[in-house]
Amino acid sequence: MAYEDMEPETTGPIRWSVSLRADGDREMSLEEIVELADAVAAHGGIASGMGTTSYGAQVLVTADGPRRAAELASALFTEAAAKAGLPAWPIADVHVMSEEMDIAEDDEPVIF
Repeated sequence: MAYEDMEPETTGPIRWSVSLRADGDREMSLEEIVELADAVAAHGGIASGMGTTSYGAQVLVTADGPRRAAELASALFTEAAAKAGLPAWPIADVHVMSEEMDIAEDDEPVIF
């Protein structure tokens, strides 16, 4: 679902689950992904990417809408990657899902 297809921003802050992935040019080690997991843990986060040429995380943020949630999560992700000592690769994918969307089986995440 494209952002433009969504209903207007919510009327107040809600929790969003945001999945992000950065793609690069070398394989990630277990140790690097563990460092990323440690860096995103404070934000209810998990990390992925061992053995692939990308690293990713899923974090929780509170925001008024999906675009703001993506912005906040992208900043957290970039900061966590730097803290973990990972390469500063560009973010390739951002998927945003609200708690309400997660409960409703018909809804798909917002992809930026």
